[in-house]
Amino acid sequence: MEGFIDTLNGLIWSNRLVYLCLGAGAYFTIVTLFLQIRCIPDMVKQIAQGEKSESGISSFQSLMISLAGRVGVGNIAGVATAIAFGGPGAVFWMWLVALLGSATSFVECTLAQIYKEKDRDTGEYRGGPAFYIEKAAAHTAARPFALVYAVIFAISMILATSYFLPGIQANGVAAAVENAWTVPTWISGVAMVVLLGIIVIGGVKRIAMFASLVVPVMAVLYIIAAIVILAVNAGQIPEVFGLIFRSAFDQEAMFSGMLGAAILWGVKRGIYSNEAGQGTGPQSAAAAEVSHPAKQGFVQAFAVYVDTLFVCSATAFIIISTDMYKVFDGQSEDGPVRYAGSLPDGVEVGPGFVQEGLNTLAPGIGPSFVAIAIMFFAFTTVLAYYYLAEVNFTYLNRWVNNETARRVIIWVLRVLILISVYIGATSTPGAAWALGDIGVGATAWLNILAILVIQGPALKCLWDYRRQKKAGLDPQFDPEALGIKGADFWVKRKADMVAAGTWTELPAAAVKTEKTV
Repeated sequence: MEGFIDTLNGLIWSNRLVYLCLGAGAYFTIVTLFLQIRCIPDMVKQIAQGEKSESGISSFQSLMISLAGRVGVGNIAGVATAIAFGGPGAVFWMWLVALLGSATSFVECTLAQIYKEKDRDTGEYRGGPAFYIEKAAAHTAARPFALVYAVIFAISMILATSYFLPGIQANGVAAAVENAWTVPTWISGVAMVVLLGIIVIGGVKRIAMFASLVVPVMAVLYIIAAIVILAVNAGQIPEVFGLIFRSAFDQEAMFSGMLGAAILWGVKRGIYSNEAGQGTGPQSAAAAEVSHPAKQGFVQAFAVYVDTLFVCSATAFIIISTDMYKVFDGQSEDGPVRYAGSLPDGVEVGPGFVQEGLNTLAPGIGPSFVAIAIMFFAFTTVLAYYYLAEVNFTYLNRWVNNETARRVIIWVLRVLILISVYIGATSTPGAAWALGDIGVGATAWLNILAILVIQGPALKCLWDYRRQKKAGLDPQFDPEALGIKGADFWVKRKADMVAAGTWTELPAAAVKTEKTV
């Protein structure tokens, strides 16, 4: 079985996917005129001033759900894995993926807002790749193919977020807790199952509230810990950056010949961590209440920075500045040790690197601090994964007319994710990561190819937003004025506002009619 998993993982995570992710990010960066840099003020403003309603959550809450899914074990164990098998240079390629991925995230999350809809059972906003793949092509000859493609994506996302990915997070928690306090993995598994079961029945509102409380606090504390480490090792800062950049371009003698591995592991772990293009971010983006889809696109573009440039960089600086890491040849711990560093014997690749790094500052504190950080990061991530799986179950439930049957299906999903968490907590790290990589890679393939084809409406939204901002307006979205079909929610929203007398017709200078897409 392990041989099959490794083979499938190798096929999905071939160099072709690496090129696809980097190429898509570079392309969207160019066609949006570097929005990830130009529009940072818009990103910050929308996070601070976002709206909310009975049907939708605020932009900040949506960001927190998104970050709950992004900031997890991948930010700690994943970064350690990238350094162990790709060398310090992998960190640079993670940064590059974040910069390029921010533009990709804008496009996919704006599409999610354009084609969102209301859940007929809960009244909450639902959306994501499955929705926009189907709706963007609903008025074209490609409709049958798009529908099948959307269903395949939904099924893939359900498998990834209800079975593959939760197992990784649970595994990271169990490993960190065992390393810190010698608690058996099965006890950690049972505890996570119980806590998760209590929260998932509350739906998106409860998940958003919990994430809004926990994620910012833990992220800030973790980054502060990294800053303290850097302050203590201030003399090492130039060397840390120098080592990362030299290794990234195969200019460091110690890690010569590892350029390919650095790129592969940096891109792989970068995508896994920031999720740009993976298709997970759009689901939480669609849940937000905004007056224009581009607003939430900006918020989700900023989420990539928070995840990779802040939290992942914090992990890398802790590990490299304290010399608490090993680098292996051959892409596994079975390969020869290229660099042993100052890491004690017996520390496996993963959270142990960070724990030992923090121990250099406060002996005995590192394992406990990292274990607590991983516990909160991973738990909120599993909650986010449940939400993603539920959204895609909701998409498939449109063909289930019986309300009772739809509720039963959701309960089956809840049981499945609880089982996945326990299995992941008690399995080997290698198996957990391999399954997670398969889930991430499959959805990334499907989603990136899709948004490259249906990017048009997202780009129209971007330029429409800019035109209205230049006209001094608070942007309002009118898909019909832009020639965008399939955005039924927004068409109804405008009609309701017109009927209520709250819709203001935009000046001609702020609206540009374009070819129907």
